[in-house]
Amino acid sequence: MIELKDISRRSGQIVHIKPTTLTLGAGHFNVLLGATGAGKTSLIKLMAGLEPAASGQILFDAEDVTKLDTQKRNISLVHQFFVNYPHMSVFENIASPLRVAGMTESEVQGRVEEAADILQLRPMLNRKPSELSGGQQQRTALARAIAKESRAVFLDEPLANLDYKLREELREQLPELFKGRGAVVVYATSEPEEALLLGGKTALMDDGSVAQFGTTAEIYRKPANLTAARIFSDPPINSAGIVKTGSEARMDAGANWTLAGAAAALPDGRYTIAIRPHHILPFLEDSANVPLRGKVMVTELSGSESSAHFELGTEAWVSLAPGVHPYKVGEAHEFYMDPSKCFVFGEDGNLVA
Repeated sequence: MIELKDISRRSGQIVHIKPTTLTLGAGHFNVLLGATGAGKTSLIKLMAGLEPAASGQILFDAEDVTKLDTQKRNISLVHQFFVNYPHMSVFENIASPLRVAGMTESEVQGRVEEAADILQLRPMLNRKPSELSGGQQQRTALARAIAKESRAVFLDEPLANLDYKLREELREQLPELFKGRGAVVVYATSEPEEALLLGGKTALMDDGSVAQFGTTAEIYRKPANLTAARIFSDPPINSAGIVKTGSEARMDAGANWTLAGAAAALPDGRYTIAIRPHHILPFLEDSANVPLRGKVMVTELSGSESSAHFELGTEAWVSLAPGVHPYKVGEAHEFYMDPSKCFVFGEDGNLVA
């Protein structure tokens, strides 16, 4: 278990990590999700001992490691860039931390071969990194982390520089690779889809702080605040101001509808709604759908889905729909919103319905 107690990081007047308290457990992935610059890498560097803390404590299994050197923390770190020793074979790259730890040759041989088998690297053990593909080089770095049997493994966007197909393959394999090894696994990513695929628990990061932490699927279904909802949506979540009067909601952009459930019971006043793009469709799916009309600004076709970025009042909204749709850039188009899929946030930004 890793416990962060009011840990912070700053460089001069620049605050990289605001006071953060977080507990990361073993047995599942701990995902740090946020945009570039949100603080994911800074937090990993703090836990790994690569950067000093300005305040607070870091505990590994109740041991205070806040001021302990990286080498004494028994951790592994895999970056998005392939960090392998170019003059060493794949075998020696995987074996390097084991030799530093003073293991016997038989132990080294056994652990390297086990890790190589897991990551399908046995045929390449005698090759140099320059003779490997990008995916094979990253697998070598992952094999080194597995063979070391560290108490904490930090994966800082390890698949970011791989091609799409290889990213998908390794993403599916990663939870199995570390299953049952007892290590606390921390995985940083800027992709919400990746967080959902890895499962476990997720810390949503924004501007050096954690906006929400919990079981990944649960915080996706119920973001605690508007910031969390925005972090956990790709394409960006749509949002707009509304005024609630009785059971009626009127959007600033002009649309209105009848509220139901918890939203209908809220006090009258101003709120913000947010809805993910796949609940905004260019066709009527249900009679309860709310019609919206907006000027199409950008369209994209991705596989079997079409996206349209359109103006809705003063807001920029996105529709993500299955199939191919004949949008015309610069022209108004009808879209339909499923109001039952809206999150409702109060004026303080916290979820209220």
